[in-house]
Parts: sequence; structure tokens; C-alpha cells
Amino acid sequence: MNTIDIDAGGTFTDLVLRVDGATVMKKAPTTQYDLSVCFLNVIEEGGRELEMELDELLPKIDLVRYSTTVAMNRLIERKGPALGLIATEGQEDCILIGRGAQWVDGTTPTERRNLAVQNKPRPLIPRDMIVGAKERIDSFGQVVRPLNEAALRESIHYLVDKGVRGFVVSLLWSHVNQVHEKRIKEIIREEYKDYTLGYLPVVLASEVIGRSGEYQRTMTAVLDAYLFRAMQIELSGMWDTLRGYGYRGPFMMVHNSGGMAEVFKTDAVRTYSAGPVAGLIGSHYLAKKLGYRNVIASDVGGTSFDVGVVVEQNVRNYEFRPIIDQWMVGMTMLQTISVGAGGGSIAWINELVGKRLEVGPQSAGSYPGPACYDQGGEDPTVTDADVVLGYLDPDFYFGGRMLLDKARSAEAIKTKIADPLGLQVHEAAHLIRKIVDSNMGTAIRKQIHLRGFDPQDFVLFGFGGGGPTHVADYMGDIPTAVVFPFSPVFSAQGSSVMDIVHVYEHSRRFMLMEPNTRKFATEFAPFNEAVETLIEKAKKELAGELLPVEQAVFRLELDMLYGGQVHRKRASSPLMAVNTEADARLVYEEFEREFSETFSPLVVHPEGGVYVENFVVTVSIPTEKPAIATYTGNGAGVETALKGSRKCYWGETGGFEDTQVYEYTKLAPGHVVTGPAVLETEYTTVVVPPAFLCSIDEHLFGHITRA
Repeated sequence: MNTIDIDAGGTFTDLVLRVDGATVMKKAPTTQYDLSVCFLNVIEEGGRELEMELDELLPKIDLVRYSTTVAMNRLIERKGPALGLIATEGQEDCILIGRGAQWVDGTTPTERRNLAVQNKPRPLIPRDMIVGAKERIDSFGQVVRPLNEAALRESIHYLVDKGVRGFVVSLLWSHVNQVHEKRIKEIIREEYKDYTLGYLPVVLASEVIGRSGEYQRTMTAVLDAYLFRAMQIELSGMWDTLRGYGYRGPFMMVHNSGGMAEVFKTDAVRTYSAGPVAGLIGSHYLAKKLGYRNVIASDVGGTSFDVGVVVEQNVRNYEFRPIIDQWMVGMTMLQTISVGAGGGSIAWINELVGKRLEVGPQSAGSYPGPACYDQGGEDPTVTDADVVLGYLDPDFYFGGRMLLDKARSAEAIKTKIADPLGLQVHEAAHLIRKIVDSNMGTAIRKQIHLRGFDPQDFVLFGFGGGGPTHVADYMGDIPTAVVFPFSPVFSAQGSSVMDIVHVYEHSRRFMLMEPNTRKFATEFAPFNEAVETLIEKAKKELAGELLPVEQAVFRLELDMLYGGQVHRKRASSPLMAVNTEADARLVYEEFEREFSETFSPLVVHPEGGVYVENFVVTVSIPTEKPAIATYTGNGAGVETALKGSRKCYWGETGGFEDTQVYEYTKLAPGHVVTGPAVLETEYTTVVVPPAFLCSIDEHLFGHITRA
């Protein structure tokens, strides 16, 4: 297949283009004001490499896959539309009351410690934009109070008069019975037709997520509605542009659940944090191909440092309390963490704690960018420090198309960091690098040590534009770090190995094992009915998307817990249906194994009984995966890749030393580069400090180890 994979990051937008057997990797600065601009720019860059205009290139493409930061950007900017919320009467304050953790959801540990300024997030829908519907459905799906349609129409008119430009409908127990939510949508359509200029989008919570948890379900729907219009406008522009140049294939969006779907079948909230998830899925794919069981995926971008973990060749590690911005949601999201540490992270002096040097979380972004970009940025960043220390060549940055001003980097560091701290410029730059690498190393340790893993059992993948530049200094106790020729565009590469995936959820309580007696259930119809309902829904939607239902792979996961305990654990079910006691035992044994590994064997409590709280069916359509190329050595020595040398700073003991600079693309399998050394590619630089080695394998991947 001829494919385009694009990942829009906070600083750069990455492209992996595959056409007629050729693979092109390109980057372009992210245009935060309109992501459709950098989307087109990076495709043009790829076409230029192949000497093809867009109207020649795009008709040859079979598939476009895209991961975007649109959702994150719009939430940060708080530029969503005015929304109205229709809740069950008496439950209007649900999202305002929130849960106890709402005070700290989405905040950093440093922010949480500052109790004096803690406050709940400013609501996306204020109280005067929330109305109650006179209706009630109970937990069994029975209508207790019929919907009062006359009163509802008055409430709808009230909201529109207040300036509402979209509706969210979230009623009690609507995931069990949608009848009232659907009727409310019909009434809104009767009042405001979809073919008029007064058209108002309506989001039903039960359609966004079909599970229990009133606050999480409502907030998921609110966020989806809040992001809907901005994403619709931006993505429609991209879609129209692709069509205008002759592209006729599907436009796939990467989801934070680990799969992808067509843009027309994608909820806006599913795209939040999709880029880091694409990097995690790409790492999972490579781990299986290379035979690694445990991998840490680390992505150093311009704005953030993202970490994900592959354990026993599995990425089924979901967010325990998924947070989007500052709100808990009820979605299924693969777990990744992000910290404000990247090439654009700003170094600053914290006067409140004794002039302590800190790096991030603020970022210079792509515009104005670091001081060395010479675009008006005056704050020193990590990239400025790397330039001053000699690791980055100012004349070869971005393949020589973006020249850096080393003097401006030195001046920014001198004025704002070195002089106030009484340091030399190179000492201040080295300190900036040490702090940001320490922050990244700490993020990794939290993912490994605090979850009971041994770092010696893991391999670290370093990618993103800054990953290879910093990985040797943040790898800590991990024995091996691996960098790739495609490290700078790794997340875009990751989306190219994703399957088409849809996730369907339904909350229904089912007692699998009785308390005290430990007897398994004997009536399995409710269990199987819940699963069959989700499977039929999945098949119907796949057919509607013209996808091959016969190729679909179904997987069942169950949110389960022991009686008397609070926390659920999502476990993989070995069976899609349970018909005998032996089947029920298999389901329980898998739950017990996963529960023990996650929490502890000491808290396994079958005496309390075992309950299923939520059914999750994942359906995937396998896609064609690009092969990992294999190369053979050319018999030439490593010196054939030598470009020259320049002075680099290697710390207090080494100081500035003449350091050999190699061209990564000329290295061959079997080559070993001994540090200190620098390996340059078009979009990234691999830094090999003293006492480290970089060995090139048969795939041209670089393995960084201690000498």
C-alpha cells in the first residue's frame, strides 16, 4: 500500500510517506494557529523529495493516517463553543460537585503541594447553562417518570436564548436505557432543524460511552461536544484539501485506545493524547519483531517527554483514572505519561526557592521557539543548551535548512541563567541539560520502580527529535537504549502499524462467583447477552464503514472486582462466551492472575465473591504492516562514516574535547562507535558520551550501552 502517516506534535509535524516501495521521512514546524497548514506543508516536503507535486502524489495514496494535538490545544486555549447541558432533574450539579479528586485532577505534584491556591477547574459549562429534564429511569432501565416534553421544550428555548451553540444530554442510567436521551435529541431537532442556519449539534452521553459512572460519563460527553466544532472545522479543511488534490482513500484518525478509525467515526475525545499512544503501539510492534519482552517507550519532543511501557510484549495497561486536561473521564485509554520536558522547554530561575534552576514545563514551542531559532524567542531552552555544548551543529540543524544562531543561545543563557547564578555559560548550559535529563529519568523511574519492575529487565527506546540526543543521560539503570533511523518521526511510524480498532463498552453487574461459598454462577444468559449485544453493534458499524466484517478479530475484556473491595481491575477474558462452570473458572483464573500481578497476591479475596461490572468488546481489522528492513555489513571500517570533529562539552571532568562526528546513514551493521562521539542525521543527533558505546545492528538500529 502507498500510505501517508502524519503526527502533529507541539513543535514539529512528522511524516512517514511510503510510495511504490520508497520511504520518505520529513518534518515541518507545527503551525499551532491552524494545523491544516503544517499538515499540507509536510506532505509537500515529502512530495518534493520524490519530485512529485501534490496532484501527482495524492492520487497514488491508498491510506492517510493522522494523530493530532488539536484536542489538547483547544482545551488549553479554552476556545470551545458555549454549550448547554440537559441532565436529569435533581442532578444538575453533578459535574460541578465532581469527585473528591477533582481538586487535583490534571495537576502536577508541585502544584498539588501548593494547597493555598488549589481550586476546582473552571467548568466548561457554567451552572446557568445546565437545566434539568423532568424524567427518571432506574438502574434496571425501567421508566419511573416519563419525560415531560412540554417542560423540556421550554428549557431548550431558555438555553438557546442564553447563547448555547451545542447540547450535551446526560441522564441517569441512560447507558442502560437510551429512550429518553434519544427523545430529547429528536425534540431538539424538531425545534432546530439540521438544514437551517440554527443547526445545533447534540451529543448524547450514552452514545459517547456506554458505562456507569455519572460524573465520568457526563464529562466525557461534555469534552466531546466542546472539542467537536474546532476539530470538525480543522479536519474538514484537511479532508477537503486531500480531495481537492485527487486523494480518494479513507482519512483515518489515531485513537488513544491504541487503534484508529475513519474521521467520520471518531469521537473528538478519542484523539486526545493519540500521538504518545501511537509511539507506544510502534514500540510494541518493534518489541515483538525484535524479541524484546519489556520495553520503555520514551519520546523527547519539542514540548513534552512522553513515556509508555510494554510489559511481557503487552500494552494492555489502561489509565486507572483517565484524566483529560483537568477532568476525569470514563474512556478506555492506554496509559502514557507526559511531563513538560523537551527541546523547547524553557530554563528559568525560581526565586521563591533560593534561586533554584528549573527547566520546563513552559515551552517555547515552534514559534517563537528557542533563542537560537532567531524568531524572536529570548528565553534559553534545552535546545539552546545543546547548541552551546556543541552537541548540535548550527549549520546542519533540520538537515541544514534551518540555521541556528549559537551566539543568541549563548547570550540567552548568559543573561538569564549564567550571570544570576555566577556560572560560566557552558556550565549553565550543562546544568540545564543535567536537570532536564534528571526530570526525564525520574518520569521513567516512576513507571518502573513504583510498579515493582526491575529496570535491568527492560530495554529503552529513545525517539522523538530529542530522544537520541538525551537518551544516554536519562537511561539510568536500564542496560540498553535503542535509537532508530526513524526516531525523529517515530510516532508517525507507529501509526503505520496500527490496526483499525473500535471499542464498545456496556455496564452490567454480573456475579461470577458467590461470596463465602465460592460457587460459580450457573445462569450465564445475562453475561452472554451483554457480549452478544456489543458484538452485533460492532458488526453493524463495521458493515456501515464498508470494512470486511469477516476479517474482524474480537476480544473481550471485563472490569471485575472482589466483593467488599472498591477498585476494579480490567482483565482479559480467555473466552467470548461462558456456558459452563469450567468456562467461568477460566475467566476467574485469568482475573486472579492479572489482579495479583497488578496489586498483590495478598489482596486476592475470593471469599467476598467476584463480580463483573463492565463488559468491553474490542474489535480490530488487521492492516498491512511495513516490514523491518534488514541489511548486511559492507566490510568497510567505521571511519568511512566520519564527517569530522568539533568541540563538545562532556562535564566538569572532561570539559570541552575534540569529538568525532559521524554521519549515521553511512554506518553499517557491525559498526561500533566509541564515545565520546556524535552521530548526525537530518532530523536528530545521537549523543554518545564518554564510557558509552553505540553498536549498529542488522536493521541499522543503534544500541547504546555502557562500555
